[in-house]
Amino acid sequence: MRILIAGCGYVGTALAARLAAESHEVWALRRSPGPLPAGVDAVCADLADPSSLAGLPEELDFVFYTAAAGGYEEPRYRSAYVEGPRNLLNALAHQRQELKRVFFTSSTGVYAQQDGEWIDENSPAEQTHFSGSALLEGERVFQTGPWPATIVRLGGIYGPGRTQQLENVRNRVAVCPAEATYVNLIYRDDCAGILHHLMKMDAPGDLYLGVDCEPAERGAMLRWMADLLGVPPPPTASEEAEGRSARGNKRCSNAKIRGAGYTFAFPTYREGYTEVFAPRSISSEFSQEPQ
Repeated sequence: MRILIAGCGYVGTALAARLAAESHEVWALRRSPGPLPAGVDAVCADLADPSSLAGLPEELDFVFYTAAAGGYEEPRYRSAYVEGPRNLLNALAHQRQELKRVFFTSSTGVYAQQDGEWIDENSPAEQTHFSGSALLEGERVFQTGPWPATIVRLGGIYGPGRTQQLENVRNRVAVCPAEATYVNLIYRDDCAGILHHLMKMDAPGDLYLGVDCEPAERGAMLRWMADLLGVPPPPTASEEAEGRSARGNKRCSNAKIRGAGYTFAFPTYREGYTEVFAPRSISSEFSQEPQ
């Protein structure tokens, strides 16, 4: 298969390594060159600049859009999740590409639920923040495009090199919520694994939640991390000081992707953060020199 990964960053690079290992022809689209897995070719282009997208690889089978905003500001979100998708799909259509399917990595941040509700693919996504609104608009760009599209709404992504939660506990700046508050996480390798699995399906659905098997109660997770690190548990915030999280408080179900046959390598934060704390290998799959 001939596959383009647009906005090939943290998740996209892990996906590229998997695909190249299966001898697919893989291109990684980035604004600037950098290290890539062996067997992956670089495409230097800017998704925000339509003129830079004129020379995309021909005769592609699949396209993955895995770009990140790079900051929590509305212009960044619109550029990454609305304008970028439009520019890319327009460029692919201009080339008369005959794609089997396109994939867009969105976020569970499109859900604004605040009371610990269980969420699945049928739950309403009604946003009041610019971030969720931009993501939903980007989803519609793909859903109304000329090729079959699958949206994967990912939870909070962590993995190699993303150790901020552990460092906050280690440095005694983490605070446990006064009441049960849930976060929905997914290890980087399972993000890539889900996308890879969906690509191999004959007829994947149009929407999946990409979260691990256990919504993490934040206080319990932080205390578990303290035990892992051998440091005192974080203090608990007072109800007055805590307030309500602008990012929501919900429990996301991964039943649909598990029902589609995907098995998680890191089913909960315990397996994932244990791997982050003491990795068995240090990103050895991403060993190719910068191009």
